[in-house]
Amino acid sequence: MNTVQELFNTFYPQYKEKYKTSMEQTRAARDMMNCRTATLGGHAYECETCSHTQVRYNSCRNRHCTLCQGVNKAVWVDKRKKDILNAAYFHVVFTMPEQLHMLIYHNQKILYELMYKAVAETLAELSLDKKYLGAQIGFFSVLHTWGQNLHYHPHIHTVVLAGGLNPRNQWCNTSQKFFIPVKVLSKKFRGKYLYYLKQYYEQNRLEFFNEAIKLKDPKVFQNLIDECYSLNWYSYTKRTFSGPLAVMEYLGRYTHRIAISNNRIVSVGKETVTIQVKDYKNNNQKKTVTMKGVEFIRRFLMHILPMGFVKIRLYGLLANRNKKTKLVLCRKLTKSPVYKPKFEGLSTIEVLSILINKDVTLCPACKKSHLKTALSGASP
Repeated sequence: MNTVQELFNTFYPQYKEKYKTSMEQTRAARDMMNCRTATLGGHAYECETCSHTQVRYNSCRNRHCTLCQGVNKAVWVDKRKKDILNAAYFHVVFTMPEQLHMLIYHNQKILYELMYKAVAETLAELSLDKKYLGAQIGFFSVLHTWGQNLHYHPHIHTVVLAGGLNPRNQWCNTSQKFFIPVKVLSKKFRGKYLYYLKQYYEQNRLEFFNEAIKLKDPKVFQNLIDECYSLNWYSYTKRTFSGPLAVMEYLGRYTHRIAISNNRIVSVGKETVTIQVKDYKNNNQKKTVTMKGVEFIRRFLMHILPMGFVKIRLYGLLANRNKKTKLVLCRKLTKSPVYKPKFEGLSTIEVLSILINKDVTLCPACKKSHLKTALSGASP
């Protein structure tokens, strides 16, 4: 199977001849190319019974690396299971209009932060409105920046607890449909984002490059704002799978997802890469897209997040400050079952053994003894 790591090893040198990379992009590319290779060091293991030795190289642990997300996702989902409530959950997606994509890309950290802020305020304010629920809800948001073809498409995935705690500390249930109409949700989100965006502009907090330099003109920027106000911002909701555990497995698909997985790479030529995509406009039919290898690298690197940027954020009843108080009360009110995390306190090797249902410490030669560390090489 072709991997993103192989594609970077093949095409990244050509990419660097044509394009400049940011510090974050350079680091991500280096980490992915060196992941699980001798460059990052490793450990040698020896069997006490047959003296068989085996070397395991270190992972890069970069959050954009296709080789490093499996265990991280499983551990995160496992931890969240103890917070799950016996209630309905909805998956809500907030998208940005194409007219703002360039501006957002040039101001990633501040305008990604604004996306989270606008989503959080939209959901919190509307859910407190007695017309919709009249209660505080819990939700978490995850930023994705890509579409199926790897083009830039920033949007927020939010998993919303469809029920909440009212001012009298009573639990409020919702109907089978999402409690906030999508049109109301989209309009509120649009107003929030554009209100703050105009504030940032007036405070000189935005940067403009290349074609976007024209936005320095206040009239041109106001025209952009007016155009975006006239658009219907696309948002949608759907109910997740029923049952608390199924909900957690469902949202695990989104928390640690990266721009493209290895299994979507169909083939690699001397200069081209072919990937599989879903055509959302045509009943999710699977198709293939072929592009130059250097173009694949360019598109992939557009989705490297700013250093230190927090991707998964919890709000309301799920926020850390409420976990020991309001969330505990909600668990009692909803008679939610208790789940004990199965990976708590386990090492990465132990977690991996459970995930693949195979003891990876067992000697592959004699199958009798566990491999013991013989000597180790530190990561540079």
